Amino acid sequence: MPVADRTDEVLDAAYTCLTRYGARRTTMDDIAREMGVSRSALYQYVRNKDHALRLLAGRLHEQALARAREAAASRDPVADRVHGVLEAKLDLVLDLAGDSPHTAELLDAEARLFGDVCADFTARLRTLLTALLREAAIDEPEDAADLCIALVGGLEDRARAKPLLGRATAALVTGLAAVPASRTPPAS
Repeated sequence: MPVADRTDEVLDAAYTCLTRYGARRTTMDDIAREMGVSRSALYQYVRNKDHALRLLAGRLHEQALARAREAAASRDPVADRVHGVLEAKLDLVLDLAGDSPHTAELLDAEARLFGDVCADFTARLRTLLTALLREAAIDEPEDAADLCIALVGGLEDRARAKPLLGRATAALVTGLAAVPASRTPPAS
């Protein structure tokens, strides 16, 4: 009889431990205890703590990316769709930062364990945004997508980030649509 896949339970337990102890101090024993299984049972699902945390980072980023894709695929006006994509990224950051100072470690693009997960997430968001902005006939959509991502990055530690995101996205998309490429100042 096959063993039931309990990977989601493992990742939920890993997240709980991460909120308490941080990545360095969390152990496989902590995760097993939180899950209510033996440490040896935990090894059926993950190779080690680093593997569990990497899978956790991947799951959280994939969930945010799914929300971003859903927003991008809606029939809303482009500005609202761009807002939805950016909101998915901002929500990921705000949710993790709100749960514990330790959970923000899952967002560190320089982290050894999951930096590539973060970088891949940002690259995929950029691709999604570029397509939306190209659809809206925005000149230089790749650069415009970078501006959108930078906008979210600038709001991530602001107290009123969510309400500011809506206004900032609307202003950015309106401004991008109004400025023809020939009026764009040269890069310095």
